[in-house]
Amino acid sequence: MGLPAMAANEGIQLCVFDTRRGHQEGQELDKILFFFPSDFPYSVQLSVVGLSEGIITFTRIFSPDAACEVIEEERHSHVFYQAEPDIWMVMIVEKNKDNESDWRCDALIDVLKEAHSLFTMFNDSLQALLDKQPSGELARSRLYTFINDYLSDFYVGKKIQVPSFRDCLKERRTVQMLTVSREVAIEVQGDTANMFTYAVLRLTPHALSSNTSSWSYLRRGVSGSSITASSGLLNSRSSPEEYHHGSHDSSMGEQSNRYHMPRPLQRDNWSKGKDGFLVCDIQLNVGGLVYLAPVVWLQQSEEHMYLCIYQHRSLTIIILIPASEKIVHVEEKLSRGWGGENAYHVSGYRYLLVDTDKSISRTSPPGKVMTLAKDSLLTLNKLREEVDLEKTRANREKPDHEKNLEICIRAKNNSWIIAKITQGRELYMAIEKANETLLYASDAVEKFSDRCSS
Repeated sequence: MGLPAMAANEGIQLCVFDTRRGHQEGQELDKILFFFPSDFPYSVQLSVVGLSEGIITFTRIFSPDAACEVIEEERHSHVFYQAEPDIWMVMIVEKNKDNESDWRCDALIDVLKEAHSLFTMFNDSLQALLDKQPSGELARSRLYTFINDYLSDFYVGKKIQVPSFRDCLKERRTVQMLTVSREVAIEVQGDTANMFTYAVLRLTPHALSSNTSSWSYLRRGVSGSSITASSGLLNSRSSPEEYHHGSHDSSMGEQSNRYHMPRPLQRDNWSKGKDGFLVCDIQLNVGGLVYLAPVVWLQQSEEHMYLCIYQHRSLTIIILIPASEKIVHVEEKLSRGWGGENAYHVSGYRYLLVDTDKSISRTSPPGKVMTLAKDSLLTLNKLREEVDLEKTRANREKPDHEKNLEICIRAKNNSWIIAKITQGRELYMAIEKANETLLYASDAVEKFSDRCSS
């Protein structure tokens, strides 16, 4: 497609643009709200955005109600996500010759969806920011810091690594089932899923202690120092104001003086106090240090809430207090019946169970997943990709019809790879017992399903 070569230390391009802007000659850059890597020449940025917008426009000729989501070419994968009306996020990922390039495009789209959901929770929608300041300077400044902080979790050494086949037993944008008794039930909606995602990224004891997110700490070669040293995200020569003003003299420090820029994904932003509560966003004031409680926007109830976090050992409690209320005193008593993170893990299986209707997931502990052979993970990733395509096809043909299917595949290493979809629930499983038959694999699935539903 004539794309320019990517930087050797990146491997991806990510852009956010508004199709309503930049139509007049000389104002083409006004269309771009964010671009990564930010030090790419403007001619390259315009080329990437122009190509992406052209693909979107062209595919809508054949599918007016559903524009293009994925374009595969020999050297790159292009994924598209319409974050808001007229506002698009596009990720272009370079393919390598090794198997690490074996990814599901739906998993890449989920990265874009997750980034936008978290951004909206802390900053409001992009459209609201553009309405507040039509020049786009405010929206660009917020996007610049937030997405760069978000991408820091994907660095392995000096290169960004997107979700690959090794992450096929993970499901983003879902709440992992709590290890509480079966008598306890919770209702999960979008805001809860976003809050859980943020907690995993920055609030869990592991995220605080290791200076890296719980999503990425299992990737080989990840360390806090390597991420900090390699990313250089906020020191590149391009600042968000340059898109609008074309100035190379701006700095993030100057912008911070004009706007208070919340950076909830910035590393080392949270610390635990002696009382068990977490504090963040320290600002220097005339009177000394001031700790600001982050404010989040709940789309479901359409209200702003103070975000208060309390930790007891491995348990993290998120407390949301209406921003209109005054915080007087919060006391929380924890039950001694806490069974630990893996208390209700179903032993003997390597699995992912997703309830798409409730945005809930349950999965094998990461340490158990790492014991799976590479061939098992590659086959499972391919199977999930086929299921993604089948679900998309079924949704377009019969949107109101619930798709049910069950697939069992024998991998090269003789493991059984299984996918089962029924009544809004998806089960993916790997059984590495080479001598077992298809009948055994099918029976194992039934036993697992019965145990989870009981």
